[in-house]
Amino acid sequence: MRVTVSEEGTLLDHLKNMQPSTSNNVLRKMLTSQRVQVDESVIYRAKHIVQPGQIIEILPRPKLTIEEKQEVSAKEHDLDIIHEDEHILVVSKPAGLLSVATNKLERDTLHNRCVEYCKTNDRRGWCFIVHRLDKATSGIMIFAKNENSKRYLQEQFSERQVHRQYVALVEGIAEDGAATHHLIEDKTLRVHISERKTKESKLAITSWQVMKSNDIATLLHVLIETGRRHQIRVALADHGTPVAGDRMHGAENNLYGRICLHATALEFLHPFDDEPVRFESEYDPAWNHGLKNP
Repeated sequence: MRVTVSEEGTLLDHLKNMQPSTSNNVLRKMLTSQRVQVDESVIYRAKHIVQPGQIIEILPRPKLTIEEKQEVSAKEHDLDIIHEDEHILVVSKPAGLLSVATNKLERDTLHNRCVEYCKTNDRRGWCFIVHRLDKATSGIMIFAKNENSKRYLQEQFSERQVHRQYVALVEGIAEDGAATHHLIEDKTLRVHISERKTKESKLAITSWQVMKSNDIATLLHVLIETGRRHQIRVALADHGTPVAGDRMHGAENNLYGRICLHATALEFLHPFDDEPVRFESEYDPAWNHGLKNP
């Protein structure tokens, strides 16, 4: 849009005349976005004086690149995307958000957000569930963008070929350790350790190493070979050091307003070329407060 100025005035006043239905804030954003020129020179100042005979031009909004469109879409869907390609979508899940819907058919889940994000870029887009994190747990998750990738990734999980790392802040003084349990859920969905293997119980293999500690808390690096519901929380509580904030399994304090468990890394073979890949997600640095290296 171009106009030739007939009388002296500020640039903002002339822009108002050119686009009377546009708010001052939007007009100012046009200036800061380098979309306004006077005699082919970009002008930023709203109070710039324009003289009769000068030409004001409002440039069209620049087209976003594919990467910029994806970034905007991710923000709109409240997603923290770590990696994306044609085959997988790797994101960091916030604490308190369900990975997938339960039989209550919740609408706001990480899976639903990822599906809507994929549909924004491609009407036929979709993402498939590969694995899950507990609602209270934050951290890295992977979704598949096609059926073949889904099957291959799920095979790796079921065959324990995926390297899964967590960080947990626990109450008490912990030492390096490991646990092999058979877990069972009761009718209230609470997870317990079964004294013996049964048809209903599920094998859970967990190990951990001390990262930092003090007299009241320990930060642990945790590895799991199996992915069972509440696996880490139950194992650490059984060893007398419940995850901070996990009152269900015996924690006494909740200083951070959440269960302090974060999935920090996933290593697996990429479904497209079978190359090993590793993705990471940072845990809350506040968990380090007051702790020292061993």
